[in-house]
Formats: sequence, structure tokens, C-alpha cells
Amino acid sequence: MTSRAIEVLKSADIVVGYTRYVPLVSHLLKENAEIVKNGMKQERNRIERALEIVESGRDVCVISSGDSGIYGMAPLVYEMMRARGLEADVEVIPGISAFQKAASLLGAPMGHDFCVISLSDLMTPWAVIEKRIRAAAEADFVTAVYNPKSAGRYWELYRLKELFLQVRDPETPVGYVRQAGRDGEQIKTTTLEAFDPEDVDMFTVLIIGNSQSYRWRERIITPRGYYSETSGDDNRPGQSIMIESFRAIEKELMNPDIPLGLKWPLLHAIHTTADFDMERILLADNDAVKRIFTSLTDGGVKTIVTDVTMAASGIRKGALARLGIEVKCYLDNPEAIVLAQEKCITRTQAGISLAVEEHPEALYVFGNAPTALMELCSLIRHDKARPCGIIAAPVGFVHVCESKHMVKPFTDIPKIIVEGRKGGSNLAATLVNSILCWPDAEQLKPGRDV
Repeated sequence: MTSRAIEVLKSADIVVGYTRYVPLVSHLLKENAEIVKNGMKQERNRIERALEIVESGRDVCVISSGDSGIYGMAPLVYEMMRARGLEADVEVIPGISAFQKAASLLGAPMGHDFCVISLSDLMTPWAVIEKRIRAAAEADFVTAVYNPKSAGRYWELYRLKELFLQVRDPETPVGYVRQAGRDGEQIKTTTLEAFDPEDVDMFTVLIIGNSQSYRWRERIITPRGYYSETSGDDNRPGQSIMIESFRAIEKELMNPDIPLGLKWPLLHAIHTTADFDMERILLADNDAVKRIFTSLTDGGVKTIVTDVTMAASGIRKGALARLGIEVKCYLDNPEAIVLAQEKCITRTQAGISLAVEEHPEALYVFGNAPTALMELCSLIRHDKARPCGIIAAPVGFVHVCESKHMVKPFTDIPKIIVEGRKGGSNLAATLVNSILCWPDAEQLKPGRDV
């Protein structure tokens, strides 16, 4: 209670309240205070009696659990005054709502935008409640749940969990408090997936975190953003936008259950191109991303070769520096220019030929030139190149499809291929970026080096 509530209770001559709540404040009331009380589902009778007292010219104090304006008696007081045409002064005294008390016991789960939903369908149709649940889950609100369960309502909380799991990470923190601030208080934290609705009753307040919430020392924290803005922590603005984009993309995938080794580069590809056709045309060998990442980090390969400079420029410099990897493009190499003229081949072909002489085991990346990819295929067949991986995403209309078919038979080389005529340097670069941040794939947390 706030100090103002205590002050009013101590001075009240008449108190109106629910039978279960009056004893909770009896120690604050005057010895001769008149008490009017009744039971559950008699709220209108209770307020009608309070208004009759006001009409007789006396003051009355209506008590309500938590904050009277949040699932409490204040709205009913105003509604019935309006219906009666009663003119009287009303003071709504703020209190501490159950979700605020529960939140304080759970740590700081309400640190960002939140909503509160009651699962009681006594006065609200379930269809409306479910619509609100969906909206809260999809909008990434921290969500507090009142009236989660009763003797007659057992399935609604299961449905809420099901709806949240459709759009939220199964590891989303969940906390719940039984009898918050009263005898028998119990506090628990878990995850959305592990949460058991059977562990909850009518006296429990449930709080579901948002996408940024995390558990620490059995507490739930939802950051507002102050710390990361000044500390250089993860989830900087650029990364946060990328994380949100990936979640939006994942919801629109025709098959969200594809293996992570394909989903991770696919999300990067769609994020870069806004082209959901990538779900149909992006191919990746089994464990291709993981195998290439391992070669670049533990296998001794420290070079990435691109067909054109634009593909090289799109590979994140922060990731390269973090992993100690060098990107090379031989397109403008003087020797490549001479070689191209002598053999009447494209400069990209000549550049790949030179690159293989110096870095036969590099990761080879193609986002523009099908002739360069075809040159690499020829060198592989002649045992001159042994790349740790191939990104095959040249774009165009001549020899493009053929070049991609030519690379498929090399089953021992991990490959990511963009089928058909689509591709591009930006797409090739983002596929490389997906490889360089492979350890972040399991959490679907992109943008570490943004």
C-alpha cells in the first residue's frame, strides 16, 4: 500500500470491501469503524451500498486488492455513479498491483514495454482474450498474466503457452509468483518451453519475458537499453534491428523447420535480398557452414578468395579481424590482366587461376562471374585446387546455370549454391558472413560484427 492509502484507512469511518480483503487491513482501521463486506461475485451490490452511503451525505472508503484501477473496483465505482447520475467527489488512491509486486520478486522483468492480460472469461469472451494473447506475443511485449487458472478453467493457460511458442523462442524466460507479498509466497523461474501450467493456480501471477529478457542468478532481467548504449555490449542498435528482421523473416518461411545449417545462411540471404524465392533456390551441403567455419578457424585456412572486389567489400571487416582471416581478390592483379590477354580469357578467370597457385585451399566465393567459377571447377578436376568451401552465387544470363551445375559433383567440398540465374556480390558476401558468425546460429542472433 502507498502511504496515502494507509492514511485514508486510518481515518475512515466507513469501509466497504470484499470479505477476504477486509481482514488484511483490519489492523489499520479505527476501532469504531463501520465495516460493510460481502463475498465473491457481489461486486455490484458492494458498490451500490457504498453509493447509498455517499448519497446519505457520508464519506466511504472502498477497498480493493492491488491497485484499485487495475482489475479493481475503481472502474465499477465510476460506471455505477454514471448510471445513477450521482455527483460526488472520488479519489482513486494508487496501490501496488500484483504484477508489480511479482516483478520485483522476480528481478526486473518489466524493464521495457509490457502488457497485462487476464485469462478470466467470466466477463470477456475467450475469442477476445485469445486475440489479445496473439497480439502480445507477436508484438514482443513482456506479458503479465492475471487469473491464469481456476477450478473450472484449466486449459486456457495451456493455450496461451501454445500461442506464445508459435512466435517466441522456447528459451524465453518465464517467472511466476504465488501469493506475492503474502504468507506462503513462492517464486519460480523457468523457460517458456519448460513452463508447466499445472504448477500455477488462481493466486499466481505469471510473467513472460520478451526477446531481450534473460535469466541471471534465478532472476529475470529485461534491459531497457541504457547499459548497452554505453558499454559496447551485444545488441547494439544495428544488431537489434538485424535480430528483429531475422525473426520476421523466420515467421514468413514456408518451412520454418529446415535444418539450422541451411536456415542460417538462408535467413542471411533473404535479409540481404528481401527475396523469399531464396527458400526454393538456396542449397547447402550437409553441415557446409559448420565445416567451412571449422576450416577457417581450426583447420589452418586463413584466406578467402572472391571473384570480384564488390564481393570482398561486403564481407564484414570486424569478423575478419576477429578470426584473423584475409580476403583477396585477384581481379586487378597486373599478372591477371596479362594472363587474360595472353589466353583470351576473362580477368576473373585469370584471377582465380593465380589465386589457386597461392591459396589452393582457400574459401572461394563467386557473386558475379560464372567464368571464374567454371575456371575453379576445371582446376579442381585437375587436382590443382582443394578449396575448403565454395560459395557459388554468380548472377546473369550466360553460363550462369551451367557454372552452378558444374560445381555440384564435387561432393567432398562443402558448398552453398544459389540455383538458377539469381545471385550477386552482395548475396555472396552475406553467405560468407553467415559462415563467419556460425557460433551465433543456434540462438539465431545475427549481427555480432555489424
